[in-house]
Amino acid sequence: MRDQIRLRHYSIRTEAQYIHWVKRFILFHKRHPREMGATEVEAFLTHLAVDGQVASATQNQALSALLFLYRRVLGVELPWLDDVVRARPSQRLPVVLTRLEVQRVLERMDGVHGLLARLLYGTGMRLMEVIRLRVKDLDFEQGEILIREGKGAKDRVTMLPDSLVADLRAHLRRRRQVFDDDLRMGKAAVYLPDALERKDPSANTSANTSWGWQYVFASGSYSVDPRSGVERRHHLDEKLLQRAMKKAVTAAGIAKPATPHTLRHSFATHLLESGYDIRTVQELLGHADVATTMIYTHVLKRGGRGVRSPLDALG
Repeated sequence: MRDQIRLRHYSIRTEAQYIHWVKRFILFHKRHPREMGATEVEAFLTHLAVDGQVASATQNQALSALLFLYRRVLGVELPWLDDVVRARPSQRLPVVLTRLEVQRVLERMDGVHGLLARLLYGTGMRLMEVIRLRVKDLDFEQGEILIREGKGAKDRVTMLPDSLVADLRAHLRRRRQVFDDDLRMGKAAVYLPDALERKDPSANTSANTSWGWQYVFASGSYSVDPRSGVERRHHLDEKLLQRAMKKAVTAAGIAKPATPHTLRHSFATHLLESGYDIRTVQELLGHADVATTMIYTHVLKRGGRGVRSPLDALG
């Protein structure tokens, strides 16, 4: 299973999740997958929905893992695979903070976490996109940030907020000191995207120890790469930012279930409020379909679809 996943260059997170669901499927029935079929798959998915009460997206992820197992690992093409019903995705409006609420949250976040939160709100990046930023992706001259390998393996460009330039430069100066120390210790190598390693293997030695390829937001310690087994400094753990955001939201007295991703939703909504074209917002967010961006136009409406209640019309 791992070999087939890595052959197709799936992310380490997808690998971990697929392995997780296949293990649970086998342990649930205690039989080899070759001996099972549609009935067992549907029973497992039903168990997740009824007993586990998982979200529809989680249930569909489990199904995708099982489809990968049968088709790519076991080499089994069975008609019932196409007949297994996927859970209907939930239709929920995103949680959005007002401008004042965003300000209150950001005022309660400082240091690296505060810088990350302001980047999320100021650029509309996804959580892992900002966590995985490399030094070379910041273009101070053009005022741009190049987002590599975003969702759907697509690159895009977003703005670099003027108000963050000084703080980012100061952060990079501190980051450079850490990099220089790593270089002297022979531990400055960094993970390179698969595409670069495949296209130019000869450049790996110099590229993965260059300043440009270093993570902007690096971990405070070394860790072992689960695939290569190499010990090196990885990017910051995104859970640290999630916890810092949760504390800030609570301290600000905001009852909304806001997370770092809420700052992306707020970025899009506030741009539309300011009169920016929806196609522009779509490009900045990296949405493949403008219909995905359209959800923020619903958030803009006040009350039920923007309709004034008849109760408010009474004298």
